Amino acid sequence: MTADALSDVLRTVRLTGAMFFDVVASAPWVAEQPTREMVLPRLLPGAEHLISYHVVTEGRCFASMIGGEPVAVDAGEVVVFTKGDAHVMSSDPGMRAPPFKAEKLDAATAAPLPFFTSLGGDGPASVRLVCGFLACDARPFNPLLDNLPPVIKAGNPQGGGANWLAQFIRLATAESANKRAGGDSVLAKLSELMFIEVVRQYLDTLPPGRSGWLAGLRDPFVGKALSLLHGDAARSWTIEDLARDVALSRSVLAERFTALVGMPPMHYLANWRMQIAVGLLSNGNANMATIAAETGYGSEAAFSRAFKKTVGVPPSAWRLGHRPVSAAAPSAPGGRAGVG
Repeated sequence: MTADALSDVLRTVRLTGAMFFDVVASAPWVAEQPTREMVLPRLLPGAEHLISYHVVTEGRCFASMIGGEPVAVDAGEVVVFTKGDAHVMSSDPGMRAPPFKAEKLDAATAAPLPFFTSLGGDGPASVRLVCGFLACDARPFNPLLDNLPPVIKAGNPQGGGANWLAQFIRLATAESANKRAGGDSVLAKLSELMFIEVVRQYLDTLPPGRSGWLAGLRDPFVGKALSLLHGDAARSWTIEDLARDVALSRSVLAERFTALVGMPPMHYLANWRMQIAVGLLSNGNANMATIAAETGYGSEAAFSRAFKKTVGVPPSAWRLGHRPVSAAAPSAPGGRAGVG
């Protein structure tokens, strides 16, 4: 059995969209998103990881991480801050806003969505944006997040309405303007689809010779191995079984997989099983025996030992909300700084 590994990761890490801002700005203007530590508890309580995005529907503006290089974003483009880092959106590069007041976030959470705000002076609007947030699980193992750059710009302002992102922008603009019943739910689902398309566009632009989980997806042999592991994570896989199904020798597959993904196939499988287990522990009342069986362990004891070794706490402690200081599994190399 094979699976779409990217879809499996996105589903398992519970990608969800929430909280939207409809922004109209007149130059000069500047807005600054504070740190994820300030944003997450107010806008997405209980979420582990924050992803911020800004879709430019009219005009042009500039986006940059604090201290980073500004990036021009035109109508028809989206900029995504995949780590939820503090950043600046402005009419001109190099601008900074006054210190952010948490009361603004509190007001946003209390108002109907999308939350409308205007920025800048009284002149004609120079830009219009739809801004929002996505949340997902980051621990114990999210190979996608580990391999995305902190900032990705996607879209094609010259591409007209044919591309998927252009359609998303039209739909997001309509939902923000019309404020129909259920609009916030529509925007939430649209933002999840938008993020997936941004990741796919980034994947398509990866140059040859790159390493990392995303590069592994594109490799015909490693990609098939990843699909097989995700398609049946509970199977008692051996490297020999996987190599036979991929049509490579055991040693070649192990070397190729490790070079691209950053860890051997069985190590990757063990980490991914723990991510599945965390979802089962967090989402329902499944008992430990059921979770052990669904993650490929023959007994509760074997599952508990593997979970504690990989995650740092027993599964029962995780279910109660206890998290180690660092619960992330060893990350695969391949992410890069800068703009995708």
